[in-house]
Amino acid sequence: MLKGHFKSAGASIEVGAADYLFPVEELDATVHQYRDAQLALDDVDGERVILVAPTNLASSYHLTQHALTAIPIESLSSAIQTRLADTIDASFETFELIQIGKWNSNSSNHSLAEFTDA
Repeated sequence: MLKGHFKSAGASIEVGAADYLFPVEELDATVHQYRDAQLALDDVDGERVILVAPTNLASSYHLTQHALTAIPIESLSSAIQTRLADTIDASFETFELIQIGKWNSNSSNHSLAEFTDA
């Protein structure tokens, strides 16, 4: 089951159009990953998140394998902020975080759970 803002994000950009955000380790910005990213995303409404979205099966696989990442927009350089603002259709000032990757929660394995009563 998906958690976080994957379905409630206020805006999204395709992974190919967000190539300037990769690799995130080389960004000169604050980058939260794993549990820190979950906590940062928990504190923000979905409408204030820009999601990096897949465009095909390969990019979906890439994002699924990528650690959940939250990047505060204010920590990005002005050049990247300008590029990001040009990419989305919404008012840029309303956004706080960029989310890369999916936040998955634990759920029962339905294929095995079917056999628990046998």
